[in-house]
Amino acid sequence: MAAHATLTRAQSMEPDIRLEDYLDDKLQSVTDLENLDGLLANVELQRQQLQTQLDGAAQELEDVRRSAQDRQGGVAKQIEEFQQLQQSIDLRLQIMGQSDAPDEAIRRLEAPMRQLHRIELAHRYVALLQDVEAMRREARAHLPRDPKEALRPYTRLRQLAGQLRERQGAADEAAGHLVGHVERVTGRLWDEMKKTMSEELGAVLRARSWPADTDPGAEVDGEWLETFEKSMDLQVPEVLYSEALVNLLPVDVMARPFVQWFRFQFMGDNGTSAPAAFGTFCLPNFVSLIDKWEDFFRSNFDHVLASRFQGTKAAETTAYTDLACALITALLPVLKQKVESVVQHGLKNPQYLSSLMVQLMDFDDTIRSRFSYDGGDPENGWPGITSEVLDQYFREWLKFEKEFALERYQTIINSPDARNIDYDYSTPGKMKPTYGAVRVTDLLRSVTSQYERVRRLPHKIRFLIDIQQEILDQYHSRLLDSLEAYASLTSTVARTLQGVSKEQLAALEGTGALEALCKVLGSADHIVSTLSDWGNEEFFVELWVDLKGRAKQAADDDQTNLVGGMSYDHVKGRTSSEIGSEADGSIFDETIKFYSKRRESAQKFLKQALVESHQTAFRPYLSKPQWSIIGSEASVDPSQLAVTAELDEPLRIMKRNLAFLASALSTAAYKRVWREALESLQETLWSNVLLRQNFTTLGAAQFMRDVQAILALVDRHIPEGSAAMAQLEEGARLLSLPLLGGGGGGDGKKTGGDGGGDGDCDGDQSGSNNNGFSLEQISDRMFTDNAEARRALEDLGIQTLEPANARRILQRRVENSE
Repeated sequence: MAAHATLTRAQSMEPDIRLEDYLDDKLQSVTDLENLDGLLANVELQRQQLQTQLDGAAQELEDVRRSAQDRQGGVAKQIEEFQQLQQSIDLRLQIMGQSDAPDEAIRRLEAPMRQLHRIELAHRYVALLQDVEAMRREARAHLPRDPKEALRPYTRLRQLAGQLRERQGAADEAAGHLVGHVERVTGRLWDEMKKTMSEELGAVLRARSWPADTDPGAEVDGEWLETFEKSMDLQVPEVLYSEALVNLLPVDVMARPFVQWFRFQFMGDNGTSAPAAFGTFCLPNFVSLIDKWEDFFRSNFDHVLASRFQGTKAAETTAYTDLACALITALLPVLKQKVESVVQHGLKNPQYLSSLMVQLMDFDDTIRSRFSYDGGDPENGWPGITSEVLDQYFREWLKFEKEFALERYQTIINSPDARNIDYDYSTPGKMKPTYGAVRVTDLLRSVTSQYERVRRLPHKIRFLIDIQQEILDQYHSRLLDSLEAYASLTSTVARTLQGVSKEQLAALEGTGALEALCKVLGSADHIVSTLSDWGNEEFFVELWVDLKGRAKQAADDDQTNLVGGMSYDHVKGRTSSEIGSEADGSIFDETIKFYSKRRESAQKFLKQALVESHQTAFRPYLSKPQWSIIGSEASVDPSQLAVTAELDEPLRIMKRNLAFLASALSTAAYKRVWREALESLQETLWSNVLLRQNFTTLGAAQFMRDVQAILALVDRHIPEGSAAMAQLEEGARLLSLPLLGGGGGGDGKKTGGDGGGDGDCDGDQSGSNNNGFSLEQISDRMFTDNAEARRALEDLGIQTLEPANARRILQRRVENSE
């Protein structure tokens, strides 16, 4: 490895790491030294190659340096030449700035240049007009032989007109006369093309005496069919690219005799042209005409439409796929002229206009349903002639309908029987409204029938709020006035301040007060029930959904005009407070809320009236002093006693009230009202008799008999209704315990009548069921302690009384006080 240690770089005399690595790799063993000569020869060869590459690189570097020097000299020369040119330009500009010659030359050239520009523009105008005329002649030359070829130059001409109009806007409305001329030529050309094809088809129809000599079941000949097809070929682009519904040219030509017949029959001076004949003759004959010829048009020409429009957007429209619908489109313009004339007559005769709108809606429905006519709008359907009329005259129609409705409302409420209860309105157990309430809802339903087929939401909401809600508001005010009048008549303060006539007071006697309140209660309930049912009907549900959708849009828009010119708040207050929320609701929510309040108020007054009626009737009974009469018997069976005489009138009053309210109220309302009244009566008898009076054995039995009569009366009219007075019954049963065990004392089971002077009591009450307990035994147990008292009450079958009340009751027995 000595040779390795002495090798150095030629340039720096420093060890070459790469050389050392090379030698280490080649001389790793003694045998490698034998190949040393070869290795040195190889190294020498590599050195020579590297030297050659080095010499070449040095030469290239020298060439680059020489080229850079030459380029630098050229750039310097160019800079010098540029500076000389700049100086020359500056000098020339200075000379020109001091001279007037260039400006003078420019001014002299302006006029000729303008003239040249006008000549060039005129030349272009003339060339354009020549092109326009050439396209017009070319289009006419192909008609009526080849409408498809005629469409080619016409289409180019129409595109040219469109381009000129677009460029005119960008050019500040320049060349208006040229743009207008091209558009006029285009329009006249289209009219001439359609006229040419119409005349050809017209000649074919005249030759065949259409429609007089044509059988509706016949098949057209080849020439007729070919002419029809050529007319359609001309119109295909118009149909495909038009946004509005297009009348089909050949159908218009074939419909001309029908139009002439219609004008003669219904737009002349004969009797069938009178407004009164519009609904009975004009509209039925229009439909009959379509019925007569629909099969003829469909069977002969439907395939022509299918071949032209299949696979296009036009195929979705019945007016372009069904010749019967195309015939309707062709005939509707003349019908609309007739409709306009009868509408003008209706504006002077409101009753006629009201019936006319119904006739038009019926006609529109017939055309839609019988012929599937969509009027060019397959998504929403044909709006109908009615919609077109209402777009112009809705306010007038609404005004007339409102006047009619309010007039009928006044007739209803002023009728002699409007305030009478209609007992035959529904089955027993249902609420009975007044005749007036029933007729008001009938009126509202008839108003709905007037506008439920109207298509536009603003028109529907206007009818709902301006007419129906107005009637409901007025009737609500009437019910409110009735309640306020009743409150005044029954209020001592109000009677003193305002004064009440004898007639008014007499009207409240007997069942008068109850009847007056039942009228309000039944009427308010009828309105609430009716509106609740309507709120679930399809028409009002859709109206509610549409209105909520409009309200959501109005959240970000102007809320001063939500629909029909009415503000968001106004519509919300007249329909529902949920209109702008996600909550469920009904379009009658607010109205139902107001009527529900009147119903609740009337029911509250009714309960009070019933309570007061009983308090007045029971007043003599409460002051009866005979409860402490002493008898010789140690026990008395209440069923053997007659009802107290002072109870006869209260029982009669109760029976009268029970019977009357059963006929006027629903079962649920009947039970609610009577439960509160019986609870009040129980409190009265409990406080003023049971816990106030002193009772002997005979007096306690008599009181038990009276309670049994009351409960029996209630149960006969209200099954298990006496449960509301269970505490009084158990108290009377406890009070009437016999002095000795095994004696009398009723258990409260009623099998007899109600007793009293009305003759309904047979006095048949069951015997005792006190398990042989005596007054003394029970009293001893009741006063031992609470636990024993509860066991004693349980033994007696008493569930509602607490020990404290039971002791108080037992203390009312004279025998216990002794």
